[in-house]
Amino acid sequence: MLFPRLQDVNLEPLWEEGINHKLAIKHDLLFSQIDGEKRAVVKEERMGDALNHLAKLDVSYPVTIIDSESFERLKNKFLEIQTGSDFEEMSTATEELIEVEDDLLEFIRNSQDLLSNEESAPIIKLVNSLFFQAIKKGASDIHIESGERKGEVRLRIDGALKKHLDLEKMIIGLVINRIKVISNLDISEKRVPQDGRTQISISGKTLDVRVSILPTYHGERVVMRILAQSEHIPTLESLGFHEDVTKNLYKLLSHAHGMILVTGPTGSGKSTTLHACLQHIATPDKNIITVEDPVEYNADNISQIQVNTKVGLTFAAGLRSILRQDPDIIMVGEIRDSETADIALRSALTGHLLLSTLHTNDATSSLSRLMDMGIESFLISSTLLGVLAQRLTRKLCSACKEETSLSSVLTEEIGLPSDHTYYRAVGCKKCDFTGYKGRQAIGELFIIDDDVRTMMKDGFNDHQVREAMKKRGMKTISDKLKEMLLAGETSYEEAIRVGLMDG
Repeated sequence: MLFPRLQDVNLEPLWEEGINHKLAIKHDLLFSQIDGEKRAVVKEERMGDALNHLAKLDVSYPVTIIDSESFERLKNKFLEIQTGSDFEEMSTATEELIEVEDDLLEFIRNSQDLLSNEESAPIIKLVNSLFFQAIKKGASDIHIESGERKGEVRLRIDGALKKHLDLEKMIIGLVINRIKVISNLDISEKRVPQDGRTQISISGKTLDVRVSILPTYHGERVVMRILAQSEHIPTLESLGFHEDVTKNLYKLLSHAHGMILVTGPTGSGKSTTLHACLQHIATPDKNIITVEDPVEYNADNISQIQVNTKVGLTFAAGLRSILRQDPDIIMVGEIRDSETADIALRSALTGHLLLSTLHTNDATSSLSRLMDMGIESFLISSTLLGVLAQRLTRKLCSACKEETSLSSVLTEEIGLPSDHTYYRAVGCKKCDFTGYKGRQAIGELFIIDDDVRTMMKDGFNDHQVREAMKKRGMKTISDKLKEMLLAGETSYEEAIRVGLMDG
């Protein structure tokens, strides 16, 4: 008898009450809904065993064969649900918890360095396995949320949140408590937000994790940011910036004093760029001090100060103290208020090279942002060397991107040819069914030269300065996105999201 076959599919588990799934999984028999129809799912290698077991069950589902990789993916989802129901059936006594070690997700067995000798309870393994999977998938954040009836875990991969797995309500509570334990937070306090840090060791690498816990209506939610160590700080070239941007930025970084700003929305990679710049200029004869909130990259060759508002250590206070430490280069995590802006500009004026970030949409609007903070324009024009505005754009997965055409209305609006072949996101197992794999930094570098200083003195606004710079050949973020579109590196939807229409 011929059964239908499916290749490279991402199926969801169908957990039927009347079936002993623990036994079915042992015989490699799974269930799922395919095109709205309940079906038994098997793989070629164990088909005989699975069909024999299916014959013993009191169900009549049609059979579908899928490839072994898709089968393992579905099986792992079943194991996650099963681990959940095992937890519910047991009391929380440690002795009883040891029994279900074998039933935990298979990958835990492959990651022995996560399991030190005292890690016996499955809940500890579940938390460790979450970190393991997140790092394997290249996630930057892990979100654990409590809902009314169940909880869910989501991972931020390439800047977009993606659902990872569902967990029973009771287990979510245990998972959050375990995270509090490893982050030295108060387990009994569930009414106020808590912040902490922890370190995890995975395959010989130590990673810092920043933990934030917030009480919500249905229970607590946790967001964990996975931070990188200094050996993982990328170079400006590897971030994907255009050659002309990196070349000109390196020129600016060779100045002995002045201010360089990196701007962009939250999550656009500003901190990473700043640290890449610092690593480029860090030599033993330079004293580099940073004040950050929080310290995201733990670098060996620079002194880093963590902002702590509880004890009055703000950006401004930290910056004042740094100036008494005889620095050559200062990095301020962010210019948030006029006090920080004033001290930063004055320290850049008195012979220090200062790097910082601002929240503005493009490079030229940082001029008016600083003026809005009450900074005199002569101070800005005499200290500011350049502004890099940047964004992170997701790149299309080369394995599954598909050719597509854009309507002439859209191409006219963005000023691109309509007869060109563009590409769209599809999704396959290589990109975890998102359609995108990896991100690339794109940026516009606005260099403050004598012409710009004259414009500022003559009272030109941001828009006028921007138009003048474009005439002089400044490549904007929008131009870079158009180049990526034409090269088939990203999709129209992603380019619009990042800022194709911002000009």
